[in-house]
Amino acid sequence: MEKFLSVLQEEFRKNLSATAGSVVRSYQFPKGKDLAKVAIGIRRSGKTYFLFQTMRELLSQDIIIDRLLYLNFEDDRLLPVDQKKMGEMVDALYTLNPDLHNHRCFLFLDEVQNVEGWPLVIRRLLDTKDVEIYITGSSAKLLSKEIATSLRGRSLSIEIQPYSFEEYLKSRELPLPTKPFGRKVLDQYRLHLLDFFQRGGFPGVQLLSEQERLETLQAYVEVVVFRDIVERHKVSNIKLLKYFVNILLKNIASRFSINKFHKDINSQGYKVGKDTLYGYLEHLEDAFLIYTVPLFTESLRVSETTPKKIYAVDNGMINANTFNLSFNFGKLLENQVYLDLRRQKKEIFYYHTSEGYEVDFVTKDQKGHYEMIQVVWDKSDPLTFEREERALKSAEKELGIKGKMIDWEQYLMGL
Repeated sequence: MEKFLSVLQEEFRKNLSATAGSVVRSYQFPKGKDLAKVAIGIRRSGKTYFLFQTMRELLSQDIIIDRLLYLNFEDDRLLPVDQKKMGEMVDALYTLNPDLHNHRCFLFLDEVQNVEGWPLVIRRLLDTKDVEIYITGSSAKLLSKEIATSLRGRSLSIEIQPYSFEEYLKSRELPLPTKPFGRKVLDQYRLHLLDFFQRGGFPGVQLLSEQERLETLQAYVEVVVFRDIVERHKVSNIKLLKYFVNILLKNIASRFSINKFHKDINSQGYKVGKDTLYGYLEHLEDAFLIYTVPLFTESLRVSETTPKKIYAVDNGMINANTFNLSFNFGKLLENQVYLDLRRQKKEIFYYHTSEGYEVDFVTKDQKGHYEMIQVVWDKSDPLTFEREERALKSAEKELGIKGKMIDWEQYLMGL
């Protein structure tokens, strides 16, 4: 095993060197002594590159590379792997270099959800070795369940998304727009924003041709469906699951009723229970492909029984998998605003006024401050602006929460 792991460590060092020029992500692992640091997020969102970014930061602090240990549990050469084998691998890394026992080491474990019983190994390592542990995973529920039970508060986590618009500009070597914003600057960055909506933020597609990008983003969805849902949760009705994913992606920034969808597919000949559909949606959230936003209400029963709004992890992925003949820029902007709010770790809801108007977002930050946001693509359209402003004013009056309108210009000026 030592010889094999030596090969893996050599490969890791080459990959680390090869990615030195990658885009610096706008994330930092949480600080915490004797706590495992966890990065979760959809596949291909850049979690491995973020690990490498963290490694380079450590090397800049004069920590020698011998003290960085890396295992990728997506590597088929390591699979299958269980708790015992994982522990043996880590121990073997120390056997390769016995001097590591005398120093603090930094252990990076990629896609650890593929290892059954992994938290037990993490606890043992934290208890017995002078080690900082960094973990990535593509399953929200699996990791949160394990973190809450086996790790018992001995970890801190962050969520890694595909590129934000700022990171996208950085990846294209474009500067952020500078203030004051003139018409020329706004119009130029409007085109960049539209390109971002079409291309999306997954790092691996940025330099691909249009056809390659479309095929790659479609393949990303296929991998999530099969690896993170079909295989992990033993889903048998793959045709229905794929149809369900397609319908959800077509309904971003809209309320989605499982009950209505259930009636629709039954009329098409599908025989499936509503609980199964709720399970599919839960699995898709677990894999970070789809997000749901509940109604803002004091009633738990109303919140649970009212349809949730649907958002997706990436606009480029939406466009590549729904074959829309024309883009709805308002919905894509709303989806992006949702992702930005999620990146800010805000609690997010939508609201319906007593008069039947809808407000896109009611948010609560970590200090308990509330805000309402209404998203519209172009405020210069008087009919659209009047409608959306009416909804916002009505909600402000009912809730006593300050609201604001965001259109594409306001979005760019907020960078």
